[in-house]
Amino acid sequence: MSTYFTEQQQLLAQMVRDFAEREIRPNLKHWDDHEIFPVEVMKKMGELGLLGIFIPEQYGGSGFGYNEYATVLMELGKVCGGVGLSVAAHNSLCTVHIYYHGSEAQKQKYLPKLASGEWIGAWGLTEANTGSDAMRMKATAVRDGDHWILNGSKNWITHGLTGDVSVVLIRTGELLDSIGITAFIV
Repeated sequence: MSTYFTEQQQLLAQMVRDFAEREIRPNLKHWDDHEIFPVEVMKKMGELGLLGIFIPEQYGGSGFGYNEYATVLMELGKVCGGVGLSVAAHNSLCTVHIYYHGSEAQKQKYLPKLASGEWIGAWGLTEANTGSDAMRMKATAVRDGDHWILNGSKNWITHGLTGDVSVVLIRTGELLDSIGITAFIV
C-alpha cells in the first residue's frame, strides 16, 4: 500500500482485507446462489467498527473520517461490491443522516445500535410511480398533534428486508417543493 496512506489507514485496510478474505470471499457463491443477504457478516463488521465509521465514540462509533471510510469501501469492494455497497448504504444513507440531522435523543437512541451492528440501517426514497425523484413523491406525512401520520408506499428499499431502522423521505409540503421533504426515522 502506498505511503500516501497513514499508518492507521494501512492497518485498517489490512484488517478489512483479512476480514473480507476470511468471512466474505468463501461465501460469495453460496450467497448468490441462494439469494442470501449476509446479516451475520454485517453484524461482525459492526463489531469491528465498520458500521459506525463516521459516528463519534460517544455514540459507539469509530470516529473516523472520509479517508478511512473510502479505505474500508475499497477493500470490501475488491472482494464483494455488494457487501461494500451495503456498508456504504448503512453508514451514509441511514446512520450518518441521524447523526447529522437527528435530535440528541434520537442520536442516543439509534446510533449506538447502528454503529455496533446490532441494528442494520435502511433507506427509503424510491416509489413505484416516481422512482427516486424526491420532488414527485406521492407518499405524504401530516402532523397530528405531537405525531406524524405517514401515508403511501416505498419500494426497492436498501436493506428493506433486513433493516431494523429506516430513514425514509416523505413529502410534507406541496408537490415539486424541495423544502417540503422530510426525513423520518421509522
